[in-house]
Amino acid sequence: MIDRQIPQERLELLWMLAYAAALVFILRLVNLQVLGGAHYREIAEKNRTQIIAQAAPRGRIFSSDEVALVTSKPSFSLIYFPGQAKSAAEIDRMAKALARPLGADFDALRRNIYKAASREKPVRLAENLPPKIMLSLSELKAVYPGVDVIVEARRYYPFGAYLSHLVGYIGKMDPKEWAARSRDKNYSMDSRLGKAGLEQMYEKELKGKDGGIYLEVDSRGKLNRVLESRKWVPGADIFLTIDSKAQAAAEEGLKKSISGKGAVVALDPRTGAIIAFASAPDYDPNMFVLSGSEREGLPAGKTLPEFNVALQGSYPPGSIFKIITAAAILESGRVSPDEKFYCPGYYDAGSRVFKCWQKKGHGQVSFIDGLANSCDVYFYNAGQRAGALAIEKQARAFRLGQLSGVPLSGEKPGNVFGPSLRAAKKSYWFIGDTLNQAIGQGETLMTPMQAAGEIAAVANGGIFHRPYYVDRIVKSDGQLFYQGKPETLSRIQLKDSTWKLIREGLRSVVEEGTGQAGKIAGAEIYGKTGTAQNPQGKDHAWFVAYATVNDEPSKIAVAVLVEHGEHGASAAVPIAKAVIEAALRSELPSKTAPFSAPKLPQGPGLPPPSVLRPGGTL
Repeated sequence: MIDRQIPQERLELLWMLAYAAALVFILRLVNLQVLGGAHYREIAEKNRTQIIAQAAPRGRIFSSDEVALVTSKPSFSLIYFPGQAKSAAEIDRMAKALARPLGADFDALRRNIYKAASREKPVRLAENLPPKIMLSLSELKAVYPGVDVIVEARRYYPFGAYLSHLVGYIGKMDPKEWAARSRDKNYSMDSRLGKAGLEQMYEKELKGKDGGIYLEVDSRGKLNRVLESRKWVPGADIFLTIDSKAQAAAEEGLKKSISGKGAVVALDPRTGAIIAFASAPDYDPNMFVLSGSEREGLPAGKTLPEFNVALQGSYPPGSIFKIITAAAILESGRVSPDEKFYCPGYYDAGSRVFKCWQKKGHGQVSFIDGLANSCDVYFYNAGQRAGALAIEKQARAFRLGQLSGVPLSGEKPGNVFGPSLRAAKKSYWFIGDTLNQAIGQGETLMTPMQAAGEIAAVANGGIFHRPYYVDRIVKSDGQLFYQGKPETLSRIQLKDSTWKLIREGLRSVVEEGTGQAGKIAGAEIYGKTGTAQNPQGKDHAWFVAYATVNDEPSKIAVAVLVEHGEHGASAAVPIAKAVIEAALRSELPSKTAPFSAPKLPQGPGLPPPSVLRPGGTL
C-alpha cells in the first residue's frame, strides 16, 4: 500500500488559508452589519420608499421698519396616486373632468394618467395652481379617488421690482448646481435656490427644511401605500437695514428722472448700514418663479435688466470729486483758504483752453466760494498748485480703485487717475491731465457705492465702514442666529481745520450754491453737485449729501447718480432730498413726505415678524 500522507507544512498552510478566508468573511460581515449598517439601511429604505417633496417656505425678508419685502405664499399642486385598477373609460372620464378646470390638453393629461396607472407610480399633473382652480379640483377628489391637491410654498415678492437688485431672485437648479448639492437631502433636481442678491448670499439661512409625502413601493417601484406626510420647517427670517420709505423715495425718484436710469445709495455714516439701495432700470423677481402656463403671453427672449448700476456702474465723478481735490489742496499747505483766483470762465493752459461750467465766469473765488459754486477754474489753479500726486494720494485714501466690501457679487473698483500709474507704464503726465484730474474728469471712475462712502466719510470724520444690509437673522423658532455690526475698513487722517473747511464749503453748496434745491426745513444739509462729461451722450448728473438734525451726528449720507441727467442740481438733488426726508421723517418738523411710500402688505400668509411659524405653516 502506498503512503499518501500530506506533509505537515502543507496542512498548516491550508489551515492558515482557511482562517484567513474566515477572517475576511467576518470583517466583511462586521463592515456590512455594524460599520456600514446605517448607510446600507438608508439605501434599502430609499429602494423601499419614494418621496413627493413639498417645498418649505423660504425665510422672509423684512425692512428695518418691519415691512415684509419678500415672503412665501401657498402654491397648490395636483397629484395622482394610482390605486385600484381603472378601466380605460374611467381614466378618460377623469382626464376630461380634470382638463376642464386646469385648462390643460386632454390628450396630454390622459397620457400622463395612463402612464401613472400602468407603472403604478404617482405623477404630478399640475403645479402652481391658483386657489380658485384648487377649489374646483377639491370637489373632484371625492368623485375620483387617487386625485389629491398638496400645498407647497412659493416665493413671492409683494412689491414686484422693489429693491430687486439687492434682494435678487431664485430659480431652478442647473446641472452644475445640482452636481454640487446632489448629496444634500434638502435639495432635489427640481428645487429652487438663490441665483442673485441676498437670495444667493444667504441661501443656506433662507432655505427651510422641505416636507413631503412618503410612499411605500415594491421591488419593481410600484406604489403599495402612503406611509406618512412630513411637515416642512420654514427658513430663517432676515431683517434688513433698509428703510422701506427711503427706498421707495429712491426708486420713485429714479423712475421719474429724465432718463429713468441711475442709482441711489444711502448709508448710515455711524455704522455703514445701507438705508437705501436702488438701481434703475430694475426687474420683477416674480418673473423667475412663474410656471410654464403663467409665462404664456409674456415676450419671448426678453432680457431682464440685472446690471446693478449701484455696484457695477463706473462713471466719471465730475464735481463730486472736488471734495477729494479740496482735501489735497488744504492738506498740501500750498494754497491758503482765503487766497482768491480769478475765473473769467476759462483757464488757458497754453496748448489748450479749459472751460468753466459758468461761461461768464465767477470772478474772484476763494476756497469756500469755489466749492459752493463748483468753480472749475478755482480747482484748475489750486489743484495744480497742490500737485497731481497729492490729489492721487487723497483719492486712494478715499478708497477709489478699491471695492467697498459690501457682501454682494459683481462690484467694480472704479479707477484712480494719477501720475504714479503713468510712471509705472513709462508714460508722460501732462498739465492737462492734472486739470482734468482736479475736477473729476479724465480717467477717474467712481461707482455710486464709492460716492456714498466718500460723503459718509466726510460726515463721520474720515471713517470707512464696510457697507452691510443685514441687521439680524432670526430662525423660525425665534432664536437669534446672526446680528450685524459695524466693521471699520480704513480711516482718513486729515487736519481738523481741513474737515471744518470742507464741511463749511459743502454747507454753502446747499445754502447759497449749486445745491439749493436740496434744502430741508429742520435739517442742515451738506452736499456737492456734479455734472460729469460723458463721451457716449448727455452728461451724467451726481449729488452727494449728508444731513444733521439738532447738531446730532449724521444718520444718513446719500449718493445719487442719474445717467444722462445733464445737471446734478436739477436731476439728482431732488431725489436725494426726498430720500433724506423719508429717512429722517420722525425727526423733521413736517411729517408729510412728498413721495408715495409702499403700503404694508395685508392678508393671510403675511403675519407680522413677531409671530412664530410652526412647521407646516406659511
